[in-house]
Amino acid sequence: MVRMGNDNWPEIGEFVVCTVKNVTDFGAYVELEEFGGREGFIHISEIKAGWVKYVRDYVREGQKIVCKVLNVDPSRGHIDLSLKDVNEHQRRAKIQEWKNEQKAAKWLQFVAEETKTDENGLQALHEKLVEEFGSAYSAFEEAAIEGEKAFKGLKVNKKYLKSITKIAGENIKLPFVDIAGYVDLTCNHPNGIEVIKQALNAANSISDVDGKDVRLEVSYTGAPRYRIKVIAPDYKKAESVLKKSAQTAIDTISKLGGHGTFKRHIESAKA
Repeated sequence: MVRMGNDNWPEIGEFVVCTVKNVTDFGAYVELEEFGGREGFIHISEIKAGWVKYVRDYVREGQKIVCKVLNVDPSRGHIDLSLKDVNEHQRRAKIQEWKNEQKAAKWLQFVAEETKTDENGLQALHEKLVEEFGSAYSAFEEAAIEGEKAFKGLKVNKKYLKSITKIAGENIKLPFVDIAGYVDLTCNHPNGIEVIKQALNAANSISDVDGKDVRLEVSYTGAPRYRIKVIAPDYKKAESVLKKSAQTAIDTISKLGGHGTFKRHIESAKA
């Protein structure tokens, strides 16, 4: 969503997405995409490090570029920009952020249609989400992960939260990782099979404690080995749940007179 308003200007040092409008012998005029089409200027000395003979060798009309804001003068309506002060990592990150916000703006339009909200109400909702989450896209991302719990304490009409959560779930595919480890469980008591089952049930219950965003599967791979597979939003959480699950199995079987060990990886059999 474009940041509109007469007082809406970029900050010095900020990275901005621009569309090149006019290339001259001494620089290029651009339109700032996120600031209601405000115009900025890149002097030839800010196009590229070193000597530049022809500006058109580096930028052309219609091109989308990322610039760094050097100076802002609202009284003159002037914004000085630099292209050379933006490295490739910064360019990619800014373009991705801009694309994400474009997606979020489209999703907010869906929210407005679904909740019958007018443009003023939509703008107010957008501002509230940016204030709370840093960006509208981050709000949708949190909704996809946490559901309506992501908005706990936020003073926003519940109909918006329900709609945002629904649309987030339909449009954001969460990045999940899956890892596996192995436990060897043995028990020589007459009821050894039942003891092992209790240990495995205890290991499997860990996913319930860690929430709905974690899946845990325990499977038999061949006596005395059992495979514990964890699917979680990130490696840190996946590793934590895997170790907790394996340790729970080991502690449980040890208390019941058996023995257990954990292996994160299984070495391949040597020829």
